[in-house]
Amino acid sequence: MEALSDEIIMQKVAEGNLDLLKILFDRYHKHIYHFLYKMCGDRMLSEDLTQDVFYKLIKYRSSYKNGSFKSWLFTIARNNLKTHFTRDHKPHEDIKVLAYKAVEEEDEIMENNAHLQNALNQLDPADRELVILSRYKEIRYEELAEMIGSTPGAVKTKVCRVLKKLKKIYLQSI
Repeated sequence: MEALSDEIIMQKVAEGNLDLLKILFDRYHKHIYHFLYKMCGDRMLSEDLTQDVFYKLIKYRSSYKNGSFKSWLFTIARNNLKTHFTRDHKPHEDIKVLAYKAVEEEDEIMENNAHLQNALNQLDPADRELVILSRYKEIRYEELAEMIGSTPGAVKTKVCRVLKKLKKIYLQSI
């Protein structure tokens, strides 16, 4: 079963075969956690939100309509993060204006990673999200375009511009 594509497995899950969820969970839970952690910088919150993403995958499995599973799952994660900050903690702020705290744990992160994280934190949250999804999570431009409601060309251009901005910020910090 593990040779099946994510989309085929998710289609079977949507049809009621919940036993296959373990395969999707094993493939994606670390990716979702790391995305959420890079966006908010809080390990406990990231763990809770990751659990909630997979709960919502089960709850809304019938809404999956044969598109890219990865895009669908990361859209749930993005919406979950936005909902958390708007509903539970900061009702007057949108994810695009949240100032995420820097992630630095001296025992775990080497100096270069700390500089990179600091540079990432200086980006606009929407730009940081594009970099994390495209470079760290290796989500294709077509899938990103589907997630944010744009075209692949526009997303590619935006990511290129954000990477140039990130490079400039990073080089100023070292």
